[in-house]
Amino acid sequence: MNSAEIHPMATGHIPSYVTQADGSDYLFTFMVVFTIGLVVLIGVAYFTLHSIPEKMAHENNHPQFQLVGILALLALFTHNGIFWIAAILVAGFQFPDFAAPLRSIADAIRSLAPGQDKEVVPDPPEPEIELEPSEPAAQGH
Repeated sequence: MNSAEIHPMATGHIPSYVTQADGSDYLFTFMVVFTIGLVVLIGVAYFTLHSIPEKMAHENNHPQFQLVGILALLALFTHNGIFWIAAILVAGFQFPDFAAPLRSIADAIRSLAPGQDKEVVPDPPEPEIELEPSEPAAQGH
């Protein structure tokens, strides 16, 4: 029997993922592509999840939009879920505007004052004038 001859059963039972004689490894190549794709998809999902509070606040034109953004960034960089939960809660609820009723009360009281027909506007500050020295600096005598 010639040593160059291959037994007929030699390649029939070997699975396709076993490394070929030419060095090509299809299983390794598939796993590298699959792992890189999976890491990219997990990263996209992670960043999408962390941007949900900001999207909510932006769509509702929320007055505390910057606070929501800061909380979402803190949650992203610290991996602390309480910041993300706080961002969702702030984005989901509108805080009552306590200043508006107080402002209207102050305006109503101001309009009741005698002799106050219009709002008092303070005079603009006068610009500062720099004076130039009358004599040049003493030069070496």
